[in-house]
Amino acid sequence: MRFLALCQSGLGSSFMVQMNIQNLLQEENVATEISVEHSDIGSATADQADYFFLDPTLKTSAGSLPQDRLVILESLVDADELKEKVNAVLDREGIAHD
Repeated sequence: MRFLALCQSGLGSSFMVQMNIQNLLQEENVATEISVEHSDIGSATADQADYFFLDPTLKTSAGSLPQDRLVILESLVDADELKEKVNAVLDREGIAHD
């Protein structure tokens, strides 16, 4: 399983979301191997990840990515929202977590 956090430049906010997802996966005791990376939206391709995490302003730039695999984060710093959305993905994929 691969997650890719996206932002405009692929540096600051996507890296922060990547780290937050990695921490959350540890907190949720996820035993399944999940790779979490970050990138700029312009370089992202559909085969890079199973799920793409991004803010709503980038949705129009994500046209080449599978729309059913986009996870839109209304706030990149809201830990509760991130937990809810990551857990929804884990549940969808049948991956055990706390």
